[in-house]
Amino acid sequence: MENYIVSARKYRPMTFRSVVGQEALTTTLRNTVKSGKLAHAYLFCGPRGVGKTTCARIFAKAINCMNPTADGEACNECESCRAMNEGRSMNIFELDAASNNSVENIRQLMEQTQIPPQIGRYKVFIIDEVHMLSTAAFNAFLKTLEEPPAHVIFILATTEKHKILPTILSRCQIYDFERMRVPDIIKHLEMVAGKEGIEYEPEALSVIAEKADGGMRDALSIFDQVASFSQGKITYQKVIEDLNVLDAEYYFRMVDLAIDNKVPDMMLLLNKIVGKGFDPGLLVDGLASHLRNVLMARDASTLPLLEASDQMRQRYQEQAKRTQPRMIYRALKLLNDCDLAYRQSSNKRLLVELTLIQVAQLTQPDDDAAGAGRSPKRLKSLFKQIAVAQPKPALQVAGGGRAKERTATRPSSANDAPTTTSPITASGIKPATVPQAPDAPTHPSLTAATVGMPKGFKMKLSGLGPSFKQMLQKTEEKKENQDAPILAPEVAAQALQTNTAQTSTTMSPAGTDAEEAPTFTDNELRLQWMLMCNRMQQQERFLGLSLRLKNITPEITDYPNIEVVADNKSLLAEMTPIRDSIEKTLQITLHCPVLRLTLRLADEGEARRFYTKREIFDQMRQKNPALEKLRLELGLELA
Repeated sequence: MENYIVSARKYRPMTFRSVVGQEALTTTLRNTVKSGKLAHAYLFCGPRGVGKTTCARIFAKAINCMNPTADGEACNECESCRAMNEGRSMNIFELDAASNNSVENIRQLMEQTQIPPQIGRYKVFIIDEVHMLSTAAFNAFLKTLEEPPAHVIFILATTEKHKILPTILSRCQIYDFERMRVPDIIKHLEMVAGKEGIEYEPEALSVIAEKADGGMRDALSIFDQVASFSQGKITYQKVIEDLNVLDAEYYFRMVDLAIDNKVPDMMLLLNKIVGKGFDPGLLVDGLASHLRNVLMARDASTLPLLEASDQMRQRYQEQAKRTQPRMIYRALKLLNDCDLAYRQSSNKRLLVELTLIQVAQLTQPDDDAAGAGRSPKRLKSLFKQIAVAQPKPALQVAGGGRAKERTATRPSSANDAPTTTSPITASGIKPATVPQAPDAPTHPSLTAATVGMPKGFKMKLSGLGPSFKQMLQKTEEKKENQDAPILAPEVAAQALQTNTAQTSTTMSPAGTDAEEAPTFTDNELRLQWMLMCNRMQQQERFLGLSLRLKNITPEITDYPNIEVVADNKSLLAEMTPIRDSIEKTLQITLHCPVLRLTLRLADEGEARRFYTKREIFDQMRQKNPALEKLRLELGLELA
């Protein structure tokens, strides 16, 4: 039985003409061979599996060929070419820098460069993965690389050019290899399938090419795997089954459901995909890539950016005609935000479901009719208006042996009009008109007729004091005052109104114009912190605390969460009761309603020590003894 050779080795290009997807580089190398203007060092860099080592071998064989062709190719007939093809050439050396990365290995290499070639004109050293050399090895290699013997040529290959020292880069001609395009990979796979006698479907080869991610070696390895699985007949279903790839049909169907606002059908489709064993995060990534392709298919100028087969391009174009760009932009943003939050989410499936629901509602009209209510912004604004429209609780008085609530009113006159609340038109809700009640009588000498009570009304002394409900309300109002933002009185109302509007905008779904919550930086946070401390300093109860807070620097831990570290327990105890107030102040001034404040006690080593003036001077004169001499000359005494 003949030994099996994988396609990546069996069909490795042997000439510049057979290299796939690197026409510019191969043309340059062929012209170099034809002109004989060879550099002493070359650097081939690019992604994996794009032909760096292959081109290095072809180039080394061509420059040592005794009879090169007119287009710069090796003849494959001379002794040097035959020795190279048979693997017995003594003029071409290949080294793996991953295992030969020490100074000693470089010293041995420099010793080999002193021996001239026996057959051919040049000794060619191909160093693969050159970025794996140590810094000391690079430095030892510098001199030889800059001025090697006339018969030595170095060809370096790497996938990570940024790890190579700039001094090395400056001594080489650099060739950047490109990622393989999907059409080029498909064409090469068709050639291999034809020579191997393997039947295939074009859609199957397209999936393999996309899975390879621009690497021809990866594509050929996947091709061999799928060919073994399908037993010589590669079909689309066999490929997606073997590679565990989600069928593109699901993405097309999901976008169609989003266009038609079919949320239940989308949830059922998601459940079907998850039931097949696919991770919901994979669906998010795939759907984002699909929408990107749909966006590229909308314009003929961006159609070349779509790496897919001709049949898939046509399907993308058909779906692009049914999709609005605004919807695609918002969907891509939602999917990107979901991808960023996916790893940290404790309920990943719920996160994906909510994202898909938002995507499915992007094309839904913004209906303001009652019952439309898909927008949280409308509901929130409605509740706020109801809260504003509610009258103050009336005074509770006792009558007829039990407590009753009555409203005290003044006699109307020509100049006194009754005060009523404005009606609410949102969702068709209209509150009843309720006259506002003035303060109830609190003195026993006041009669019912004085305050407009019905004639014959009897009042008990128990009704003259505040009721339990009123006392509870005062307690709640006091608590709200403690939690109120630390703002100047003249700007508090305006700031709260602005914050309410921004909160409503930030809470709006992706279908509205405002999609991003306002952000803030460390500098903005510290500025607003100092301004807050200055406002607190104007209030007598916060005078001492504000001076201590100025020595604290708040930090952004995980946006929009911020952390304040107290140096001692006393300071932490003073800050804890007003934590909510500080948080609301920062939310308003930074225009970030989702900001959250955390207080904690400093750990050992974190606490800052505050030095006295004497200690500060002692430290200064230790660093600069001239200060002590100046103090003695001036006759100054330390306090």
